[in-house]
Amino acid sequence: MPKPVAIILLNWNTPQHTSDCIQSILQYCDSELFDIIVADNGSTDNSLTLLRRQFPDLTYIDNQQNLGFAEGNNQALIHSISAGYKYSLLMNTDTLVDEDIVQKLSAHLNQHPQVAAVQPTIYWMHKPTEIWNGEGRFNKLFGTTVSDTSAPANPTIAPFTIAEWVTGCCMMIKNDALQQSGLFNKLFFLYYEDVDLSFRLRKAGYVLHYLPSSKMYHEAGISAKVSAPKKEGQLSPVIHYYISRNHLWFIRQYGKPILHPANFLYNGLYYSALLIYFLLRRRKQKASFLFKGLKEGLFTPKGLIWSKSNLHL
Repeated sequence: MPKPVAIILLNWNTPQHTSDCIQSILQYCDSELFDIIVADNGSTDNSLTLLRRQFPDLTYIDNQQNLGFAEGNNQALIHSISAGYKYSLLMNTDTLVDEDIVQKLSAHLNQHPQVAAVQPTIYWMHKPTEIWNGEGRFNKLFGTTVSDTSAPANPTIAPFTIAEWVTGCCMMIKNDALQQSGLFNKLFFLYYEDVDLSFRLRKAGYVLHYLPSSKMYHEAGISAKVSAPKKEGQLSPVIHYYISRNHLWFIRQYGKPILHPANFLYNGLYYSALLIYFLLRRRKQKASFLFKGLKEGLFTPKGLIWSKSNLHL
């Protein structure tokens, strides 16, 4: 029988962050509860060799190319399900723990059979008293996803709350629930894939919980800060393509039709202002990627986006 939890770490050219994350897990979490699966998305910096040398007893999946956050994690989730693990704990590699997060999250799922996934409080690594991501909510009027970053008075004993979505930065999911909802939508590649999965889990009849008494720390944005022309800024221009496209896909699928005029008016003004800003600042790559994302976000057929093959159903 396997251990109850498969911890999934998706590495892409970040071996030092991945190593630090693994070491914090091994230091603070009960090893009787979990195995670690490292999936590598075609790193070009010898990541797999370095990590295998340092941690030879882990399970490694070589995706051989950059499949994105969605499909890269899916390959490890498929292994977790087929190997018989009860839960999968997805963690970004630029995170650290200082408590037994595996025990806390798995115990919570054990106690709540109707819950498909649970998320801890995620603090900023450089500001460890400030929350990066808390309870996930969806503003139906504006068609936007938000995270409640207000800290509870006493986080160590704060009760769980029902969330509308949980973040892929750190979520523990029941594998049985995934077999009903499907995995991440691989077409999303990056961004909003966790929100989409959350909504599909809820549609399948499950509940999502936010557990503030469990915590971790996140550096945030490591993979988004890649080489780009200086005039384009620190953030990779392609990020605006995925965010805008996937956001519009999400609104089209999950927004209330009666509120679509308000959704698209609000977001149309926001994205138009962003596009004008890029043009005025002569950030041509960002403007081009944003325009492409908006075009595909509005006009890609929904049947193509949510085909069963994209969800591994």
